Amino acid sequence: MPASFLQHARDFLPILLQGAVVTVQVTVLSFLLSSVLGLALALMKLSPVRALSWTGTAVINLIRGLPIIVQLFYIYFVLPEFGVQLTAFQAGVIGLGIAYSAYQAENFRGGIEAVDAGQREAAQAMGMRSAMIMRRVILPQAFHIALPPYGNTLVMMLKDSSLVSTITVAEMTRAGQLIASSTFQNMTVYTLVALLYLIMSLPLVYGLRRLERRLGAGRKA
Repeated sequence: MPASFLQHARDFLPILLQGAVVTVQVTVLSFLLSSVLGLALALMKLSPVRALSWTGTAVINLIRGLPIIVQLFYIYFVLPEFGVQLTAFQAGVIGLGIAYSAYQAENFRGGIEAVDAGQREAAQAMGMRSAMIMRRVILPQAFHIALPPYGNTLVMMLKDSSLVSTITVAEMTRAGQLIASSTFQNMTVYTLVALLYLIMSLPLVYGLRRLERRLGAGRKA
């Protein structure tokens, strides 16, 4: 590896690592928001009340039909015209969370529908109400079933968090852009950015696979 690359890497890494911290923060907060919204949308879509089911389906289709970057621009640049002022970080978290809530909804919906109908019938026979059945019987099993796509969504969000750089959030990609524009060391900067994304995402993928195997072994036992 050229000595110049190592020298520049030592100079650039502290700034990129500060951006990486912001990347993790955006990813975690957006993932939590998307999980809450996604579960709500999934329950709406599966609701026996037609109005709720249609509304959930319409919202999911609307979100999935819009590019993430357009949703980010709308939240950050358009909402202030209606008096809603958000920082770039807040807009990034909310925009990414909403964008991924549609995919989370499909993850949860698939998991809920995959739970054996006999589980619900047995719970009803015990006198449990619908809300309790969903909370104590259906959702725990649905989460196990939905874990692989749910985990994949987290990895995808980590990578797509780079999109919030378009609204000036100082995450890792944005930091790389600023360094590259001022130093013209494009190869060094973006190689480091790529490596840092791999360092963050590969252990996450490995950990999720181990968790899936452990949960799978637990179900078989």
